[in-house]
Amino acid sequence: MILTAAGKTDRGLVRSKNEDHIYSDAGLGLLVVADGMGGHRSGETASRLAVEVVRDFFHKDQQVAGPRDSSYSETTNRLSAAILLANRTIYETAQRSPGLNGMGTTIAAAVLRGNQVSFAHVGDSRIYLVRSGSIMQLTDDHSLVQEQVRHDRITREEAALSAMKNILTRAVGIDSEVIADLGELTVLTGDILLLCSDGLHNMVSDEEMLEIISRAGNVHAASELLVDTANDNGGLDNISAIVGYIHKEKWYASWSTFVDTFRR
Repeated sequence: MILTAAGKTDRGLVRSKNEDHIYSDAGLGLLVVADGMGGHRSGETASRLAVEVVRDFFHKDQQVAGPRDSSYSETTNRLSAAILLANRTIYETAQRSPGLNGMGTTIAAAVLRGNQVSFAHVGDSRIYLVRSGSIMQLTDDHSLVQEQVRHDRITREEAALSAMKNILTRAVGIDSEVIADLGELTVLTGDILLLCSDGLHNMVSDEEMLEIISRAGNVHAASELLVDTANDNGGLDNISAIVGYIHKEKWYASWSTFVDTFRR
């Protein structure tokens, strides 16, 4: 399978700076979104370090050190190891630099190998799959309200309106150790991956995201339109989106086939 990808990150209309970082490399099949947190410049530093460590881990073809999870592929284990290394790097950097104390970041990352996507996340940055005219969230937020939803204390609709929806239960770099949720998926020609920070999914509904992606025409336009729509809806936070299209045929022909199928 071939991956074609593009992304956009934006400060939004309210925040004074952008603490999100993104990375996409179609050749490596690697997509990463990170949303930093912390005072001063620490959130920006944490998200940048997370993206750089994961990027370099795959660019340098680093191997997994230590035990592997036999229920997952080598690629998924490598993705997990890269996030563990990012966590250690951020945590140790903060310990050495008082001005960065307490910094952390979310992360959502996906790697395409053949017809399989390995994915991992920590925090509330999300990964979606668009397939056959529908959109599916592949990740579950590590947040207080998601815990309440999981235990049937509130509904998803109530969670979306909760004042506590930005309180995370897990993040990269806050503690010396972290656990990333992992997953694998066999992909089909025409599948589309969307990785995004909460600045997008808090401002744009899943239905809107699906409609935007279906009419965009290409991954560049899709990522631009998603971010623009989040700003049109208020732009209350930094906004990041990466759209990755999976195909065998030439790019434009296969995207047109997908759009035609969606519209039927």
